[in-house]
Order: sequence, then C-alpha cells, then structure tokens
Amino acid sequence: MGEQATGSQWWDTAVGYEVYIRSFADADGDGTGDLPGLIDRLDHLEALGIDVVWITPFMPSPGADHGYDVADYRDIDPLFGTLDDFDRLIAEAHGRGIRILVDIVPNHTSSRHPWFVDAAFGPDSDHRDWYLWRDPAPDGGPPNNWVSYFGGPAWTFDEASGQYYCHLFLPEQPDLDWRTPAVRAAFDDVLRFWLDRGADGFRIDVAHALLKDPSFRDNPQISEIPPGADPMNTFLSFDHLHDLDQDDNVEIFRRWNRVAAEYDALLLGEIALDDFDRVRRYSDGGDALHRVFALRTTWMAWNPDYVAASVRELASTVGAGVAWAFSCHDQPRPVTRFGGGAKGAERAMLLTTLSLALDGMPFLYQGQELGIGDGEPLGGVREDPIAVRNQGAAGRDGCRTPMPWSGGPQNGFTTAAESWLPAAARPSGETVEAQNSEPGSWLERHQVLLSLWRELRGDADAPAELLPTDHDLLVAARRGRIMAVANLAEHNTDADLPDGEWTVVFSSRDGRSDETLRGPVAVPPETTLLLRRA
Repeated sequence: MGEQATGSQWWDTAVGYEVYIRSFADADGDGTGDLPGLIDRLDHLEALGIDVVWITPFMPSPGADHGYDVADYRDIDPLFGTLDDFDRLIAEAHGRGIRILVDIVPNHTSSRHPWFVDAAFGPDSDHRDWYLWRDPAPDGGPPNNWVSYFGGPAWTFDEASGQYYCHLFLPEQPDLDWRTPAVRAAFDDVLRFWLDRGADGFRIDVAHALLKDPSFRDNPQISEIPPGADPMNTFLSFDHLHDLDQDDNVEIFRRWNRVAAEYDALLLGEIALDDFDRVRRYSDGGDALHRVFALRTTWMAWNPDYVAASVRELASTVGAGVAWAFSCHDQPRPVTRFGGGAKGAERAMLLTTLSLALDGMPFLYQGQELGIGDGEPLGGVREDPIAVRNQGAAGRDGCRTPMPWSGGPQNGFTTAAESWLPAAARPSGETVEAQNSEPGSWLERHQVLLSLWRELRGDADAPAELLPTDHDLLVAARRGRIMAVANLAEHNTDADLPDGEWTVVFSSRDGRSDETLRGPVAVPPETTLLLRRA
C-alpha cells in the first residue's frame, strides 16, 4: 500500500485526510453524508494522493454531539449505512491503496448506551463502576469544581441514586471510569472487532482525558470568569490538573499498542494539551500512541511569529510523533483564520508544504484541498451543541458545512432539497468539479504537491532536522535529500542552503518547479519552497 522508507512503518511517509462523514457525500438522498457516499468519492481521494482516511464516528448514536455520543461500539448507525457498507468501504479503499481509520470515542459513551442505562439503575448495578459517580458536596452541589467543555458543571445529579455522574462534555455523554478493569477489557474487544473487519487503526477522541484524579480534587482556578463567558473561556479559566492528562493515562495506550501491533495498525490520538512536553509522553518511544494531534495548530490565527514558533516547538519537542493538522471539524478553517480568500489559502498551503519535510504525518481536512474558508449556515440554523446550548457561542457549524462537489443544488453533496446543515451555496469556483478542470487551482496545486511527495518520500529516509536560520520568520527543515524553506514574512527573505546543488521541485505559491540552486536563495513572501538535493 504505497512506498515507505526501508525499515519504517507504513504511516511514516503517509498523508492523511479527515472525512466529516455527515458532510462529505450523501448517496441515499436523505441530506446526510454516509459510507456509500464516501465510497462513491474514493476516486477523488485517490487522485488527490491520500494514503489514509480518518472517518468521524459512524456508530449508532442519538446524535446529541453528532456521533461523539456512542450508543453501540460494534455497529453502524443506519443514518450512515450498514456493516456491509463498511466492509465494502474497506475493500474499495484498500483496492486503491488507501487505508481507513475508525474514530473511537473512549472517554465517554452516550447516556443511552446499555452500559450507562444499566449503571443508572443504582449503586448495585453491574455497570455502576464503569462510570464516575460521586456523592454531592456538603452543600448538595456538584462534588468538585470541574467544568464541561460544552458549558456548565461537569456533573449532573441523578435523582434516583442521589449521586452525581461526571461528564466533561454533555450530560448525554457520561464519562467512563478507566480505572475499572472491565472497561479496559471491553475496549480491547471493541478494537479487535474493527481491526478484524479490516480497519487500519484508530483516531482516538480526547485521548488525554480518560483517567481522572482518583481523589476528585478541585482544579485550581487561574483566572476570573467574566460575565457571559463562552464555554471555552470558562474552561480555560482553570488549570486542569485533576480532570485531564493524569500521569498514568499513557498506560492505557501501551495496552492498546499491544493489540494494534498484531494488525500493523495505527493509533492516532487527539491530545489537546498546550504543553508539548506533556504531549510527547503519549508517542515517545513508539510503545503507546504512534501519532498525536497536538491541537494548537488547528486553532492558531495568523500571527507569523507565533505560527513559526509553534511549528518549531512542536517539531523539536514531539518530532516524529506529530500528526500535522492545520484544519479539523472542531475549529474554523485555516483560510478563515489566516485572513480569508486567496491570502488565507496561500498561508494554509505554505504550512501544508512545510509539513512534508517535517517528521510526522500530514493531514488534510475535507475541502482543505479546495482552498475554501468556512461555510455559511443559513437562516441562523445551529446544529453544534456548543452553539445550541450556550447563547452567543459561535459553535463549530461553519467548518462543518457540506463538501462542495459541483455547481447547482446543494453543491452536488445531496439530491435532497436540504442538507442536514443548511448552508449557503458555494461559488462554482470553490467546487471539486470546477477546480479539477482549472490549471493552477487549489485542488490541482494539492494534487501536484502530493504526487511529488509520492515520488520524493523515498528520499525522506532520515529523521527531520530543523535548520538554523537568520530570521525568526524563516523555518527550514531537512529530511534526508528533501528540504523545505518556509518564509512567513510579507517580503522576500534570503535563506542559506546546505552545500551542494538543490532543485526547487515545488513552490507553495507557484506549484511545480525545476529550478536548480546553489547557495543563498530569495524565498518569496509567505511561501514554502520544497527542494531536493541534486
């Protein structure tokens, strides 16, 4: 399934792609994307040059958080298809050299999962210790000061038992107790279920949050919570010492690693920590997670000094364990964050090109290859629970609007009169259909870049090295015979090249190139040059 450097794992030179399944492609005309729709569009991903696809949750779910509230870990929600459709997806994808990652949600289940339904019967139920239950505080309130990512306390009172249960997200998403051996054993079986069906690994939701402090101590509050603060600002007002990233959390993934090794499967964890030394623990040594999404790169705005420093810090601290994502389904798209329009798209392309010369695994989010910004939900419609449940919160709907395949009704996403997330039509120039036939389009530029990477990645046979530069806004990295020089400044910047002749094979601004250089090179503004040693 594609080339790899000698002695490396298949993911060492792979390029990934996130599919937000609800919004990718609808095959049955109900307005919601599905697995058959993804199968129908695999040719697009193959032509783009994608090696592995992460699909957001498609398991049975009441949909309180659009699939991240799982009610059955071993089936497909009828909204998205059937297990037969999944098997067909695996066969069709593997036939094109594309691997498939299942999005697993281990921190919490749906409150309608049979495990929690049983747990809620009372303290003596079989699954009671599968979840986090605590007595009220002396004043009758929540057991501690933990808050939910989605607003309000991280605790909900259960009238029947007189106890609270913990949920770092919605009340409909009760957190599992990962200190219970039966929970760990149950997930061993879940992993094997999907791996036995041909899955190539897992993207692991909020992997840093599974274990909680066994004493349930209060988190230190580090800043005042202003009136009307949105959920994220409230969440960031605390130092999450006791509800996130416990020291022994990594041990869970060492256990998972032993299961994954039997199948040559990838473990890719979402680690939403800003301390990269703590992030590194999860992938260091290769015996736990193989790659981690360190999410700072998906929310940072275009501040060139901050962006350059963040890339350097992440590359030097986490190194080969990084999954380089600058866009995802939880944050505004980079084009929107980076200034909008062509300028935002050029800056996003700069970082995508740079990531190929860094250790780790580059990822695109659906539509990123089209150079598009956030979509516009129609009529004030809000589907994201952050926006629905918190007045004034922006939510995440803008980055989740349907993939624009063509001009015309619903941009070719669905034959239904309306999609699950009604959104303004994209201009025809932002569609796959138009950009496929337009020389120099964002889509063609990404296709050329990833095609070149398939040719070049055999030369990326050494660990990446960040090279010193004379300018803070110049980031240079070398990986074997491959090198990238990124200029984040708004003016030309001179860069020294290592001794020898170097051929510029790709410019993030101009596409393919074959200019041979020696010595200093003037890198155009907000551009990455990808070079190969002659």
